Amino acid sequence: INAPGIWAAARALRQVGEVVVVAPDRQQSGVGASLTLHSPVKAGEWTVSPEFQNQEDGLHPVSAFTVEGTPGDSCILALETLVKDVDLVVSGVNAGSNVGWDVMVSGTVGGAVQSFVRGINTIAISVAAVTNTKYDIAEKILKPLAEKFKDYDGETLFLNVNIPKIEMHQVAGVKVTKLGRRSWGENVRAENVGPEKRYWISRNRSITDTPAADSDIAAIKNNCISITPMHIGLGNDAAMPDVESLLGEIPQQMLDRPD
Repeated sequence: INAPGIWAAARALRQVGEVVVVAPDRQQSGVGASLTLHSPVKAGEWTVSPEFQNQEDGLHPVSAFTVEGTPGDSCILALETLVKDVDLVVSGVNAGSNVGWDVMVSGTVGGAVQSFVRGINTIAISVAAVTNTKYDIAEKILKPLAEKFKDYDGETLFLNVNIPKIEMHQVAGVKVTKLGRRSWGENVRAENVGPEKRYWISRNRSITDTPAADSDIAAIKNNCISITPMHIGLGNDAAMPDVESLLGEIPQQMLDRPD
């Protein structure tokens, strides 16, 4: 709830409509789409700063709730209990890119899934900078993008937006992209604590493979804002014939009964 990127998004979006911020009370990087299902989730109102209380110059109101849970928990509570009549959900702005297969572990994207499956247009947005992060480009694109959704009546959209780590004048364009492959790998560090050995997993090893030209990873490397249309399905329909061939006689064997 204290992340500056969240309030950068609120700053842009309140120029378009009423904003309700519902966010975890602590860092949730890497939690993906996880939910809290076996213990209660606490939530309470959060007092917004004076900047967001000002409603002059056509600015819309901003209110906020903090949640002791994951981004997915926050989105579910927002849509099922805390907020009514939601037209658009924005998850972010996250400090750190969410491109390629990294979206599988992203809390920013994982939280956004919950609104998309409920039929609400959704934007997950990130800046490719973990330190010294600037949100001016994200703010600049969020406002007109949200305005476009006001008149949009097509199929429900889930957009994953990534901003390169550059200055405003360096933006080379806006690209509609495909999801790339792997951009970061894991490192494991062992630590001896008494008789135990513990392991620290970090995602700080850059994958240097050349990305596909139409991918989100390539767009970011070329100083372009990447907008990737997302969907939920992980099924690989094209591989069904290969799996049928792989199984061979196994399906029949499972139906055979001993005499």
